Amino acid sequence: MLLRLPHTYRVHSLRVLSRTLQTQAQYEYPSHNEQDDSFLPRSGLATPRQLVRYLDEYIVGQETAKKVLSVAVFNHYTRVRANLAAFDDESGADPWSEADEGDAHSGVSSAHLHPHPQRALPRQLSLQPRQPVSLFEKSNVLVIGPTGSGKTLLARTLARVLDVPFSVSDATSFTQAGYVGEDVDMCIQRLLQAANWDAYRASTGIVYIDEVDKIARKSSSMTESSRDVGGEGVQQALLRMIEGSVVTVQGKPSSLEPPAPPVRGRGSPAAAQQRPDTYHIDTSNVLFILSGAFVGLDTVVKRRVSKGSIGFTANLASKEEDSDSKGFMPFFTSNRRSSENLLEMVEPADLVKYGFIPEFISRLPTLTTLSPLSTQDLRRILTDVRGSLISQYTALFGHSGVEIRFTTASIDQICLRAVERGGGARGLRGIMESLLLDAMYEVPGSNVRYVLITGDTVLGKSPALYWMRGDGPAFWAAWADEEQRLERH
Repeated sequence: MLLRLPHTYRVHSLRVLSRTLQTQAQYEYPSHNEQDDSFLPRSGLATPRQLVRYLDEYIVGQETAKKVLSVAVFNHYTRVRANLAAFDDESGADPWSEADEGDAHSGVSSAHLHPHPQRALPRQLSLQPRQPVSLFEKSNVLVIGPTGSGKTLLARTLARVLDVPFSVSDATSFTQAGYVGEDVDMCIQRLLQAANWDAYRASTGIVYIDEVDKIARKSSSMTESSRDVGGEGVQQALLRMIEGSVVTVQGKPSSLEPPAPPVRGRGSPAAAQQRPDTYHIDTSNVLFILSGAFVGLDTVVKRRVSKGSIGFTANLASKEEDSDSKGFMPFFTSNRRSSENLLEMVEPADLVKYGFIPEFISRLPTLTTLSPLSTQDLRRILTDVRGSLISQYTALFGHSGVEIRFTTASIDQICLRAVERGGGARGLRGIMESLLLDAMYEVPGSNVRYVLITGDTVLGKSPALYWMRGDGPAFWAAWADEEQRLERH
């Protein structure tokens, strides 16, 4: 005897089924009021293990890069705190008070002589020699990885959780001083702007320079009479800044910030927010993170690690390797993971052959590489991490009062298309934009309240399915039928 379940119970069971299947976003899209750094200890800096656990919620894979960056950031700010504390202790000491304490312990009463106010001894001259405080040296980071693998997101997430000034600059626009383009000091000016023009906070921030592989030496296209102002010239200009020097930054707003609106009944707004003309930023405590795709660097590594041989049993390179050695690379880096990642075997000598001067590479002691994203990684970007793509588009449709759902088959097809297209997470977003273009055009302002994306929709065989207000049970039933159909196959 068959029992017919009530309609409300069936809808409730479908909603429970939707939570168990990994077809939708695991986390809701974070709101502005959500605090991301609630797990951090208020008493001190987060440990590298805590930083990695925080990065796992936003970034898929790249375990080695997460560890390297977390340890580098933790050691850097530990060094900053230690150096600033040592500097305060050294500068705040009074040599005359130390002399009085020494006389008291020796049993000899002091004459309590005080120097003339205008001829006081300098602070570094002490009656008792003091042990010099050893300062920790900085360790800047170089990140190598294909486009869309999460280089910029790693640095941005770390800067968000540490609550420090963070600036992003593009190395392609940098030129040598005196030529058309941006000077390298612009990255420090952006850092000062991110710190709300606080020179002290800016001196302990993070500077992220992307596309650093574009400033490699261009020896093949240069003549003897011309100068490489965008390559080696930029590397020479970055040497002192990365190692640690005092950079003079202009304080005028120029084009970096919009002009302040006029205030009625008051004078000029510039008088209320008067800033000095110049700022002097010490970059000794600024962490520099440089990243780039370094297209063609794997060929340099392959030539170094390959062993040449002759004879009947020689290991000859395949046709694919020969085509790669000629320097041909696609526009987008493929997501297919090769048997061995040659970028993990990069050495400083390979970067010198790529076009960087040895002085520049020696100032980047920490090196890490990122691997291309696999199909499982792309699926996790869609559904698992915080701020996933599906959660973003679900929240976007939710602002219009529309509920959108994706079937398991549709997510699988999206990941397969992303692997074929390449470009990592950026390529995945491009596929989602083209897939949801018709829905984002038709739904706003209409009576549509439910949208379902199936596998045939991704393949282009059928459009997205729409339901009007009050058709919620039919929408959930159609979604459950698609999932059951996939299980049967």
